[in-house]
Amino acid sequence: MQNSSATAAAYDQGSLTLSEHLVGSVERVTFHNDDTGFCVLKVRARGHRRPITVVGHAPSVALGGVVEASGNWLNDRNHGVQFRASSLATSAPTSAEDLQKYLGSGLLRGVGPSCAQRLIASFGTRILDVIERRPHDLTRVHGIGMAKAQSIAEAWAEHRALRDIASFLREHEIGGFLLMRIYRVYGADAIETISGNPYRLALDIPGFEFAAADQIAMRLAIDSKAFVRLQAGLTSVLADAVKEGHSGLPADEVVRQASALLEVPEAGLQPVLETQCKAGRLIADNLDARQCVFLKSLYGAELFIAQRLKDLARGPHPWSNLNVEEVITRIEASARFAYSPSQREAFMAAGREKVLVVTGGPGVGKTTLIRGLTHLSEEQGLKVALCAPTGRAAKRLSESTGFPAKTIHRLLEASEGGFRRNAQAPLDCDLLVVDEASMLDIRLTAALMRALPDEASLLLVGDVDQLPSIGPGQVLADIIGSRAIPVVHLKEVFRQEQESRIIAAAHAINRGAMPELEARSDSDFFFVEADNPADATAKITTLVRDRIPRKFDLDPVRDIQVLCPMNRGRLGTHMLNAELQQIFNPPGPDSIHRAGWIFGPGDKVMQVRNDYDRDVYNGEVGIVREVRRGDRELSVAFDDRLVVYSFKELDELVLAYAMTIHKAQGSEYSAVVIPVALHQAPMLRRKLLYTGVTRGSRLVILVGSRAALAQAVAAEEEPRWSRLRTWLQS
Repeated sequence: MQNSSATAAAYDQGSLTLSEHLVGSVERVTFHNDDTGFCVLKVRARGHRRPITVVGHAPSVALGGVVEASGNWLNDRNHGVQFRASSLATSAPTSAEDLQKYLGSGLLRGVGPSCAQRLIASFGTRILDVIERRPHDLTRVHGIGMAKAQSIAEAWAEHRALRDIASFLREHEIGGFLLMRIYRVYGADAIETISGNPYRLALDIPGFEFAAADQIAMRLAIDSKAFVRLQAGLTSVLADAVKEGHSGLPADEVVRQASALLEVPEAGLQPVLETQCKAGRLIADNLDARQCVFLKSLYGAELFIAQRLKDLARGPHPWSNLNVEEVITRIEASARFAYSPSQREAFMAAGREKVLVVTGGPGVGKTTLIRGLTHLSEEQGLKVALCAPTGRAAKRLSESTGFPAKTIHRLLEASEGGFRRNAQAPLDCDLLVVDEASMLDIRLTAALMRALPDEASLLLVGDVDQLPSIGPGQVLADIIGSRAIPVVHLKEVFRQEQESRIIAAAHAINRGAMPELEARSDSDFFFVEADNPADATAKITTLVRDRIPRKFDLDPVRDIQVLCPMNRGRLGTHMLNAELQQIFNPPGPDSIHRAGWIFGPGDKVMQVRNDYDRDVYNGEVGIVREVRRGDRELSVAFDDRLVVYSFKELDELVLAYAMTIHKAQGSEYSAVVIPVALHQAPMLRRKLLYTGVTRGSRLVILVGSRAALAQAVAAEEEPRWSRLRTWLQS
């Protein structure tokens, strides 16, 4: 084996030679990405006089840890001589000195250098055995109580489990970026679970592709025509359809897509599908004269929603003795304004119907109606609960009515096990108002219906022309389309709103017409032409950084939101977030690389999954306040709440200088900038554009091509396969 100085002289520029096996201890972790496992280490290797640079992939690395690496030497043009490891394994050290470095490196939460020193002083090289087998003995060390001892033991068990799972995935050539998600779902049983049925990964783990699960199955010698594979392929097709908003699909379409996915003949899949339906794992039923297949849970949920709505509507109304017309006259006289004809109609219907839907576009007074009904209910001594699907929508509802409003998840007291509010512990209200009801999906609506008391009235308010929910179903559209529940359409745009070109543009788009694009200095709606994605990016950054803040006195991070049709591409959220972060909060010494993003104090971030333990939900936006490397934690301020994440949990966050229009549903921003380009064609649809434009309250700017805008205005959304309307009509 050659020493490091000889190595540097021996190899030509850029050449890869001399396969070798190295063993040594980590002296410095130059870089490590928890998601991919990519790392750059300084290692004191046996047989080398000086520390060498090792580049490879490992699930976790820590100062003092033992490294075993196989690979080749490379003289990199920029970084000099490196050992590129094709395989890299890490393990705990054995000497007391290295163990102290290892434990004090931040490997285990709550154990810093001083604590590690006390642990080694008390237990020496036996420390890891004590942590694993007799954690209660740790309480003999000054500063460690039973709770901290248990926390250290749990952190070590998690570290070992993660290392084992990562090693297992690496053996099957699966990247480590999904490691934490797999561990959260399966825990320490992950390897046993995956080995028993690798296809569960594609169904249970968000972001895990069927092809990757199939790759593991092949390595485990599962036959390509095995029943478990065919069954998983069919279920995977339905699961993908649910991600696109469907609650089911035509049976022939399921078989066709599964055949393409599995590369097996359709004839071999038909009996498997029939077996799953007979076993009750999937449900077959007719919809629009076609045989369809549904996931059992969604099929049952849609049936329950329909039955519950019809049962509620038949009950006695809490306002049965109230003269609503007199009340309207009194409210108008006292407030010195007049409701529009359709608002009066909605007010009258709310006093008559126990379940009511009110829909309408921007500027027609939906919030004004909610405010009047809420105040009237309070006058009558009735308890009112106001809610909306997102935090921003709930906050806006509270501000506009003067009554407290919650997200639906908080109202139902969400937890990992479901919702604490249900039929056994119903909501304490006489009237439930749900704003932004176009965002309701099947599962959330079913949970809301379970928790609603039999005696309560229900008012659903929303714009049916906006995008349907991100989750499965089109609840508001199906309820309105069924004609089984009373509906009032608010039509009249109020005078002050008529002067807004945002409102005019939104209504034009909704009709399938091009909005007026002629520039006016006093306008609140603009179109900025851009020849190509690079030009559009430059103009977007200039608008957000300079022109909008200067002209409209708006904070570029807090008040301005870039909304994109899609995540990928030159004008997608990923690229624009990177551009805008460099402008407003360039990465510094306190920044960390996690989950494909760089996070630092001051960054605008968004939660992308419901987190019941932290009480923070998908779509909520906050600001990073602090990064604590020693504790391996990051804190985010969501309005008036501070939420703490460990570094391993940062796959729940993404940058939010730019976000998709889907994610912005239910929110409102002072200024909105929307890129519209032809390469976004797969996503450019009328409802998408309409929803994006209606997110801006003071200013909306479209940046891109007129041809792309015309395409978006003309293209309608594909209908979703959903059975709720049919259930309501039966």
